[in-house]
Amino acid sequence: MKRIDRTQKVRTGFHEAKWDEPIIYELSKPGERGILPPHAEEKVRKTVGDGVSALPEGLRRKQTVNLPELSQSRVLRHYLRLSQETLGADVNIEIGQGTCTMKYSPKVNEQLSRSLFDLHPLQDPSTVQGILKIFHETDRYMQEISGMSRFTFQPGGGSQGLFTMASVVRAYMDSRGETRDEFISTIYSHPSDAAAPALKGYKIIYLQPDPETGVPDLKAFKAVCTERTAGFIQANPEDTGLYNGHIAQFTEYAHKMGALCCYDQANGNAVLGVARAKEAGFDMCHFNLHKTFSTPHGCGGPACGATGVREGLEEFLPAPLIDFDGEKYFYNYAFENKEFGVRKVRSYYGVAPVVFKTYCWIRSMGPNGLYQVTKTAVLNNNYMFKKMLEIPGVSAYYMDGKNQRVEQCRYTMEKIFEDTGVSTTDIQRRMMDFGMHYWTSHHPFYLPEPITLEPTETPSKEDIDEYVETLKYVFRECYEKPEYVKSAPHASTTHQVDESVMDDPAKWATSWKVYLRKYQ
Repeated sequence: MKRIDRTQKVRTGFHEAKWDEPIIYELSKPGERGILPPHAEEKVRKTVGDGVSALPEGLRRKQTVNLPELSQSRVLRHYLRLSQETLGADVNIEIGQGTCTMKYSPKVNEQLSRSLFDLHPLQDPSTVQGILKIFHETDRYMQEISGMSRFTFQPGGGSQGLFTMASVVRAYMDSRGETRDEFISTIYSHPSDAAAPALKGYKIIYLQPDPETGVPDLKAFKAVCTERTAGFIQANPEDTGLYNGHIAQFTEYAHKMGALCCYDQANGNAVLGVARAKEAGFDMCHFNLHKTFSTPHGCGGPACGATGVREGLEEFLPAPLIDFDGEKYFYNYAFENKEFGVRKVRSYYGVAPVVFKTYCWIRSMGPNGLYQVTKTAVLNNNYMFKKMLEIPGVSAYYMDGKNQRVEQCRYTMEKIFEDTGVSTTDIQRRMMDFGMHYWTSHHPFYLPEPITLEPTETPSKEDIDEYVETLKYVFRECYEKPEYVKSAPHASTTHQVDESVMDDPAKWATSWKVYLRKYQ
């Protein structure tokens, strides 16, 4: 038997499982059952009825819902096969997700959160005092971490947290009778920083980076911040990893002009225990609990964009908030009926398992642990930064500036592309052949051929070394066999797919029903 060489860092023998697995509707067989749910007891039916007759006629289905019909074993086999065809934080070195911040989630927190599965969001508050206490205490932790006065966990993700902040700004300005119509953001902030206020009807003013430092220039900010400015919203550090150490001067001038300042802290790994939104002069901020506070992304969800405001803005937060009267925790709807306010941004109050995992993580880390998270994340990023710049053809913009990259960096392989014709999206696909993620950038690419990497505090030095060595291997391939890299992936579940339909809404099939109508 051939012995595996354990000394090499690049896993050239990786091959992902491939099952050619159909979607579950294609596996469905009429009449096949995995479970037979019992009928309601007669006593229950007399009390609550059949659950259908009380519905208005217009809301009743004309035919039964179209659900797949499979046995338990086939359902189990289907989803386990799909899980083997998926990369994730528990099976690969999760450095290549860039601004999405993927870190290790303690499994004990996953086990604890399962205790919430039997709860229902419409239960009487008296029966869910435990989780209400968790929400309330996590609110207090967030206040301490950020300096804000009050938090809501209603937003269902980071972008919705940004939307909540833009909504608070709109409500605040409306309450004062002000008709300001502009919002300022930066091109290196997350695109949702501009999209959220745009959705509220604001005109977006983009700040360009200083060509030397890579961060916005105060003089340029003052030129666009006027009496028409309702708000200023920025990620700091931005998605390039660059931190603006003069941000307090920006917020001070914005306040002078009567605007509110919103802090996108999705890249919060850089500041825990070091800097707070309050001292930077921000009026509100949001954290992605599913990133900074170690609850998994979960394939785009569940998530929580915890959103906090300074004293004086609490009344504009979405209702309800959770309060404690000395004896019990309760939903506080005091601000819901005010003339000006956000009311709601989603149906229920937060994703309880996500907040519970956040609570557990904060309690286990403590204040010193949170500070250590930041120090380790910054150390890991600086080590990786040094190793990445040793790769021929890889560089980073704004190297001569005085602002440091903190918890991540947006590199560029512009030179490699010019030499070989291999693009950063080609590298993205090739890295799948080693069981690794690799992220480019948000679109549009403001930096040419970008590479955005964030190690966080989770990986060891050995993990970072393995990831960088794999990139070295692939970049060397760009020069030696560029067409092979361009035609990747070769050892992944799927190979290259036709993405042209993404630009044609007429070809989109967002559900099985739509797919059958369009393509069968």
